[in-house]
Amino acid sequence: MSVDQIPIGKFSFMTRLTQKALRLYDRKGLLVPEAKDPFTGYRYYTVAQVERGMKIKTLAYLGFSLDEISILLDAESMDNRGVIEACFKQRLENIRMEIGQLHKIEGILQGACKQDGKILELFKMSVTEPVIKEVPEMRVISKRETGTYAETIGKLVGELFACISSPENLRNRVKITGPVMFLCHDEEYRETGADIEVTLPISGRISVDDPKMEIKTLPAIKAVSAIYRGPYMGVDAGYSRGFAYVAENGLEPTVPSRALYLNDPKEVSEEELMTEVQLPIKEKA
Repeated sequence: MSVDQIPIGKFSFMTRLTQKALRLYDRKGLLVPEAKDPFTGYRYYTVAQVERGMKIKTLAYLGFSLDEISILLDAESMDNRGVIEACFKQRLENIRMEIGQLHKIEGILQGACKQDGKILELFKMSVTEPVIKEVPEMRVISKRETGTYAETIGKLVGELFACISSPENLRNRVKITGPVMFLCHDEEYRETGADIEVTLPISGRISVDDPKMEIKTLPAIKAVSAIYRGPYMGVDAGYSRGFAYVAENGLEPTVPSRALYLNDPKEVSEEELMTEVQLPIKEKA
């Protein structure tokens, strides 16, 4: 072993990275030891690698994934400041969303502390009794993407409203004729990569520049409907109550499910938000 070769244990102490993490970074190609003993498999690092190890530790602390860290380190090595700035801006945006989510959770927990221990009833109590309803067909402007629910739904809603508010569509007196609707095309819950469609019922001659937007007619459906009142993060209670009703009555749900946002979060408090969950159904064969 040369003087410059640092065993993994000592390198772990110098960088404050666990040996388990160092082995993972080796497998990922993030921090590959300068040498490996061909007989024992022992890893040896160099002093020059300490700085890279500390950068990885700092970026991981900031919440970047290993793939993102790899992109950042490669960008730094090529002096690609644009990529670095974009990664940091995206992380900052994600952090702000997480902070907002934590504030919402804080408010819910504060309310739960006043419920005499009935914390598990908070969302259940805010769901109406499900009913079966006939939903007529409707003309909508639509955009569909994959992503995470909170981020993608909000993004698509903004883009649809921006389209309708364009000077040309304002001149043509295009009107919104119903609430924003989210259609979930997946048959299972997905944390990421969810198949998300957002629509707005409209009337009038509308001009669309975005090739991913389309004007379409949603078909008429028969659906189990339940209305949930409260923060959007608790809307799963509406879905749960609706699916329970479907099972109890021998019905079969189909996709896509629909969620209609009946009021504007900019105009009412989170506690007063109203979301109608519609589960399309068919009789079991």
